[in-house]
Amino acid sequence: MLHQTPGLIDEIRHLFAHVDACPFQGPRIFFENAGGALTLNAVVETSAKFAAIPDNQGRDNVASHALVDIINRAKADLSEFMNASAGQFFVGESGTELLFRMIRTACVNAPKGGKVIGSSIEHPASRSAARRWAGIAGLDYINVPHDNATGLVTASDYATLMTPDVAVATILHASPVTGMGMDVVAIANAIRAVAPDCFIIVDGIQHAAHGQMDIDSYGVDGYAISPYKVFSRHGYGIAWISDRLTALPHDQLIGAPADGWEFGTRDTGAYATMSDVVSYFDWLGSKVSDATRRGDRIRAAGRAIHAYETHLTQAMIDGTGNLPGLRDMNHITILAGADNPAREGLVSITAQDVPSADVVTHLNQQGIRTHTRKADHYSGNILDPLGLNDCIRISLCHYNTEHEVAQLLAALRDLKP
Repeated sequence: MLHQTPGLIDEIRHLFAHVDACPFQGPRIFFENAGGALTLNAVVETSAKFAAIPDNQGRDNVASHALVDIINRAKADLSEFMNASAGQFFVGESGTELLFRMIRTACVNAPKGGKVIGSSIEHPASRSAARRWAGIAGLDYINVPHDNATGLVTASDYATLMTPDVAVATILHASPVTGMGMDVVAIANAIRAVAPDCFIIVDGIQHAAHGQMDIDSYGVDGYAISPYKVFSRHGYGIAWISDRLTALPHDQLIGAPADGWEFGTRDTGAYATMSDVVSYFDWLGSKVSDATRRGDRIRAAGRAIHAYETHLTQAMIDGTGNLPGLRDMNHITILAGADNPAREGLVSITAQDVPSADVVTHLNQQGIRTHTRKADHYSGNILDPLGLNDCIRISLCHYNTEHEVAQLLAALRDLKP
């Protein structure tokens, strides 16, 4: 585990910008990673380097050829990072925008009278796109209810509502509200068992930073991530699409290559920063394993990240040192239960008789950054059925420490209405 290798957490933290201090606030603990993870220092340097380059791709000059090579190398890195041996990667405005494009394309090409299936646990990025384009394309939208107690939707939940005419399906890999990870492989298998030709599109935005991505094992057609949530920066999203989704008629310029999905000249620096992210996972894998293959090192890094973040969330829930955990604080309620093996680096709570916004302010005054999730268009689908107006989201990543968890627990222990 990461914290069992002497000095490794300090090495990791040294590679990230603003790891223990905010440029506006000063010293702080960052438990708002679900809103956007910390950025690798290498990403900051790469972004500045490419921002200064005036050349574009597709020209006959040395600089242009170099930019194309960098993009191609980044796509190869992404293939290894996400274990995708086929299909293609491309960038767009954001993860949300890319989910809309993939879902829109699948829906407008679906057979008339078909169906779209998705679940109530999903972030509105996929849920809104599926419902909107199902309506426009004349398809029925089928909602799979999630379990309020566990914050999960399962393969059997999907299977119960599946029919052979389901043409498009959406799956959330991990919830940014409950922090729970879904079994994408099992859900995709349940869908294909009934509708083998269904186009399956996955929202991997919350999951990407917290565990392995293994597209070859999923049996899906689309997968979107937001790089700012996996140690890169804002301003773009990344999608992977299968060969058969690539081939569907889609928005593109007249006369453009049939397999092209990008619009306009893309930022080479965006691609290059993803190579920085993949290199970081490779480096981390070399610290936690003896693997000789790069892909194996990346997978080892993902396993180590997941194990360490589970350790941190359990310390938060069970306590550390002489500090009681969240489960032992009578004024604290943990969403989706204290004992939930699906949790991925995130614990959402409510405080008795204290509005969530006041708790976030209380923590912020002590230099602990968290976030209020409200029962609005982002989180109402999860909070409304629980009878909650809001909650406090505490989201961490593998560069956080048990000492930071202890400071959080001390602040919450002393919380007064």
